[in-house]
Amino acid sequence: MDSPFWAELPAADRSAVDDLVRSDHRLAAVKRLREAFPDDSRPGLYEALDVVVERYRELGQRFERYPTPPLSLQTLTQKVEALPGRPAAIEALWDGDTDGWYVYLMALTDDPAAEHPLASIRHGSDMRLFNGTVPPWPEAQEATTVGRALAEHFTVPFHFTSPDEPDLDAPRWRTTL
Repeated sequence: MDSPFWAELPAADRSAVDDLVRSDHRLAAVKRLREAFPDDSRPGLYEALDVVVERYRELGQRFERYPTPPLSLQTLTQKVEALPGRPAAIEALWDGDTDGWYVYLMALTDDPAAEHPLASIRHGSDMRLFNGTVPPWPEAQEATTVGRALAEHFTVPFHFTSPDEPDLDAPRWRTTL
């Protein structure tokens, strides 16, 4: 590894960073690497991230997130059947993190009033935006297909306000009643 920061990192901190990488705790690995240095010589966030990405490669780990496995209607049906109370709706909504966008599939109940996460669906990182492979958003397509089938099974509405593009401010099902 060519990084001067890695070369200067004490052996115990190298081992700790590598353990975090093997456990796929990227941000914790960046934090540990940065905190191993005094303030006046601490690597910047992007420099530390570059080191962690290289550690992933050298340790044979995949830095990019794997797509989530395809959803099973049978498994999701069993999850909904195990909920306290009957479902009032099935809802899909966007969320995002440092890896990119994904869709949550949720069951909403009225008695008790609650939201129950069923699955999160991710089909790639935000690099897709730069290389032109989205839209369409495959995670939205999967959430729509499975969410509708699940809603039909329980004869409840399916709600996904923004299937064509990520939108954190899209209206929720309960607010559209």
